[in-house]
Amino acid sequence: MLQELMTVVDQKQLAPKIFEMRLTGDLVKEMHIPGQFLHILVPQADLLLRRPISIAEIVPERNECSIIYRIEGAGTEKLSLLKGGDSLDVMGPLGNGFSLETVEKGQTAYIIGGGIGVPPLYELSKQLVKKGVEVKHIFGFATKDVIFYEKEFSKLGDIHLATDDGSKGKHGHVGHLLDTLQEKPDVVYACGSRGLLMAVENRYENQNAFLSLEARMACGMGACYACVCPKKSDPTGQASFKVCDEGPVFKVGEVVL
Repeated sequence: MLQELMTVVDQKQLAPKIFEMRLTGDLVKEMHIPGQFLHILVPQADLLLRRPISIAEIVPERNECSIIYRIEGAGTEKLSLLKGGDSLDVMGPLGNGFSLETVEKGQTAYIIGGGIGVPPLYELSKQLVKKGVEVKHIFGFATKDVIFYEKEFSKLGDIHLATDDGSKGKHGHVGHLLDTLQEKPDVVYACGSRGLLMAVENRYENQNAFLSLEARMACGMGACYACVCPKKSDPTGQASFKVCDEGPVFKVGEVVL
């Protein structure tokens, strides 16, 4: 983990309240594993806590990375106002990302995401395709208006969409969409809300599946214990994982959702 004043290359709005920011700096040389995140200091004196935002794409040949985030409050709203050339205090890459070691060339991977849980799955999909894995994307969004990166994911593999209001794709949540798919994937990767992760765990409980959890964080390095989740192996509920450094990615069945 390193800390650097990275430079904003550019920023654009992808959908209502959803932005993509490209960054450059030496920190990119440390980014290799999909599913890790950056801990970003908002450039505003009264906003002391850093914001954890997943790495959406790593482009080493340009020494760039990108993040995709949704405006949720004052911090992310301030980030959305940054322009090319602005500096940003960044720590990272942090966290335990997705493992590609359990899938081989020629096998099939389901990549399942919902809403703002979709961004880290883009770099994951890119790396899987580079390895020769067939990827199928299964994504859920609230409405068609907030869908982003559909073309980008489609270039890597099949994409299946669901929307809560039925405005595009399957009407309903991702679980309904998963029930329409008949094949058995060799590996499953998922990132999104607790409900989405529970739907994935219920269907792939005894399979090769990995879940990326969302959690509120403070330090981002495992020191403050602000982002713990219970271990499923401990019936007393006393033992826990720290999402920031032991996660955010866990094997299915390791954590209590």
